[in-house]
Amino acid sequence: MQAFSNYDHPGVLECLTEDVEWIVPGVFHRVGKEEFDDEIENNGGGFIGTPTVTITRLIEEGSVVVAEGRVEHEKKAGGTFKLDFCDIFEIQDAKIRRLTSYLAVLES
Repeated sequence: MQAFSNYDHPGVLECLTEDVEWIVPGVFHRVGKEEFDDEIENNGGGFIGTPTVTITRLIEEGSVVVAEGRVEHEKKAGGTFKLDFCDIFEIQDAKIRRLTSYLAVLES
C-alpha cells in the first residue's frame, strides 16, 4: 500500500505474482502484472500528487489479509476525491495472488 501511495510502480509490481488478479466487483477484473500496472496508471490521470491512504483496520488469517481504510486524492479539476475501501489480499509464496477491492465513493 505504501508503494501504491507513492506511485512506485516497480515496488507495487514486485509484490505481485505473475498471474495476479485484481477484481473490483461490478467494475473490472484484471489479470497479470501488465493489466494491473495499466489500471494503476489509468487511475492516476485526473489527480495531483500522490494519494493519502489511511488504513483503519488490518486483519490477517492464514494466507488472507483484509485491509479497510480511506483514500483521499486531490483532483486536477479541483476538490478532493474520497473513497472508503475494503481490500482482500490473497497471498501465495509471499506475493499478492489476488486482490478484491470493495469501494465506496464518498466524494468525487
